[in-house]
Amino acid sequence: MPNRGRLQGGIEVTNARSLLIEIGCEELPIHAIDDLAQAFAQDVCEGLSQRGVAADVGHARTLASPRRLAVLVPGVAFTQPEQRAESLGPYVNIALDADGQPTKALLGFAAKAGVAWAQLERASDAKGERFVHRSVRPGRTTAELVPEIVRESVASLPIPKPMRWGDHDFAFVRPVHWLVMLHGDQVIDGELFGLKSGRQSRGHRFMHPAPVHLVDADSYAESLRAAKVLADPAERRQRIRDEVARAAPVGCTPQLDDALLDELANLNEWPVAIACAFDRAFLAVPHEALTTTMRANQKFVPVFDPEGKLSEHFIGIANIASKDPAQIRHGYERVIRPRFADAKFFFDEDLKTPLAAHQQALRDVTYQKALGSLWDKTVRVAELASAIAERLFAQGIEVDAAQAAHAAGLSRCDLMTRMVGEFPELQGVMGRHYATAQGEPAEVANALDEFYRPRNAGDGIATGALAQCVSLADKLDTLAGIFAVGLKPTGNKDPFALRRTALGLARTLVEAGLDLDLDRLLKEALSQVDDALVATTVTRQSTSAAEAEARGITVAAIQSTHVDLPGGEVFAALRDFILERLRGYYTEKGFTSQQFDAVAAVQPASLVDFDRRLHAVAAFAKQPEAEKLAAANKRVANILRKQGIDPFVAAQRELDAGLLHEPAEQALAQALDEARTDNLPRLTGDTATRDYAGALARLAQLQAPIDAFFDSVMVMVDDAALRDNRIALLARIKARFDAIAEIALL
Repeated sequence: MPNRGRLQGGIEVTNARSLLIEIGCEELPIHAIDDLAQAFAQDVCEGLSQRGVAADVGHARTLASPRRLAVLVPGVAFTQPEQRAESLGPYVNIALDADGQPTKALLGFAAKAGVAWAQLERASDAKGERFVHRSVRPGRTTAELVPEIVRESVASLPIPKPMRWGDHDFAFVRPVHWLVMLHGDQVIDGELFGLKSGRQSRGHRFMHPAPVHLVDADSYAESLRAAKVLADPAERRQRIRDEVARAAPVGCTPQLDDALLDELANLNEWPVAIACAFDRAFLAVPHEALTTTMRANQKFVPVFDPEGKLSEHFIGIANIASKDPAQIRHGYERVIRPRFADAKFFFDEDLKTPLAAHQQALRDVTYQKALGSLWDKTVRVAELASAIAERLFAQGIEVDAAQAAHAAGLSRCDLMTRMVGEFPELQGVMGRHYATAQGEPAEVANALDEFYRPRNAGDGIATGALAQCVSLADKLDTLAGIFAVGLKPTGNKDPFALRRTALGLARTLVEAGLDLDLDRLLKEALSQVDDALVATTVTRQSTSAAEAEARGITVAAIQSTHVDLPGGEVFAALRDFILERLRGYYTEKGFTSQQFDAVAAVQPASLVDFDRRLHAVAAFAKQPEAEKLAAANKRVANILRKQGIDPFVAAQRELDAGLLHEPAEQALAQALDEARTDNLPRLTGDTATRDYAGALARLAQLQAPIDAFFDSVMVMVDDAALRDNRIALLARIKARFDAIAEIALL
């Protein structure tokens, strides 16, 4: 019986059935399965749509497991609709001669269309009447179209390294062993990778090795489930969650995040949780090291006790419902033991060497050829961290400059340890543990880990003033150094993760409320980088000169090479780069680009000040007066620009009260003076005490006198003195608002 399908536009049609395509292969790469499955399903649906085949593509199901890619599209029609085509021919004045006979142009067009010229139709457009050929042909069947759709979809899959197998010329992500193409209960004949399509799928490799006979497309998932394969990735993920919860000891919490869940779902077709345990003696090792090796190397789920500490329990996910799960448990426990033993050995050995003792080794590791070693970078970071700490201390924030320099000096020492050498993702984490074990103050130990934050998009900033000093210093040096040597990001390439670093710098300043002059920080960082580049250049030239002289070659005097000084192109490019990251940050928070530009135009010294102004501007933009006042400010700016007048200079001019002839300009001058007096206490003092929102609310009261001025006063009069006085009055309007933001940009 035909079922009912739904077109994309919501039109219901009859004679439609579900379409199933399954490509069966050897185990797919776990990190590629999701992208491949989604791309395959999307391409198949697009192939149907492009050919006009009615299908409910909005409810297509992406199905995949470690051994298959599949898509199930409901409501797929059996044929295309009639295919109508229209070809435009020559215009009549070109197609027919003076006697009404066809020209070569018309005869050629008719021959190409395959009809006599007299059978052509005519149509008119803006240029006149022309010949056209219209044709109608029956639509092709879906059974004819699907094989070519599948071939096109497979060819466009994002496969970075295709595999070849046997003596075939074709390639795929993994060797292909079976192909299913069903439209309803009918097999669609086709061939792919040397395999003919059919209705035979395959079940679980061990629990159901026999072929799986598919009655029709809609029974696919249920048939595979009976063969111990969960073809729906969402169903497998939910089963893993349920299994892990079942296997966890009472009161304990498994740590199953989305990344590990995805890996487990793409490793198993019939996941079964196995409760395991390890020797409690290993709990003396920092839990981050144990959980890292459990998750990254073995794909095991760590389990934490009711107090939030790592327990000796863990959960493995088997791809089989074993009759003897104890054997699997013993295998999991046996395989994890040497990993943990290595981690314990690394930890115990690392503890024997003070962190500071690794500073010498940092001298032998190149950070960047032109910028020196990791130790050179560490020294620069320590100096910047100390300077930042002194500035914050002067603002009343309890942070010790010497301690900040000390923490920065230890910040990269854990890179030289055995543990971080084995598990690079533990850098910072192990520094904190080693510093704590070796008696460093808690603030210093915390800084060694926290200064890397935010490590990713969802991560928070460094906590604690000391950690924030080191974090800012490190990010400033990285940005200044890489920009100075000409390696700033281009296009999608960002090998030094400078976009993340710049956003982390901005977020730390804003979210921690650190009222520091950004330009000053960048200039200090660039200055230190300049010194480093000079030193590196001199050292390199001295070495080359010594080698040359040893061979009897006379060399010229050593020349120093400086980077672009602060205030030049590097500084400007770096500042703009940070502000662009900040723009994206605020866009995600709901601020508009116009609001951001209005604040950026007045170049606040600190990003904390930028943040306060931006919130005030966003609040002002919601007021009913905002639109008219923004327009008025734009009008003022245009007048000043056309006259070549600097708004700041014009605003400083004294108004001549005797030239304020019109009542409207007298009222505006008085209103501007009163607004300035009222806002003076709001806009002076520390950033934290400034009331930008209140100041803009007060300036909103200027709408009436400004409107009255523009309605009744001519600015560009012939009298030069009167004109200049009125321009100065206009400049004061702009100056009052520009003290907060360039409202004209709203």
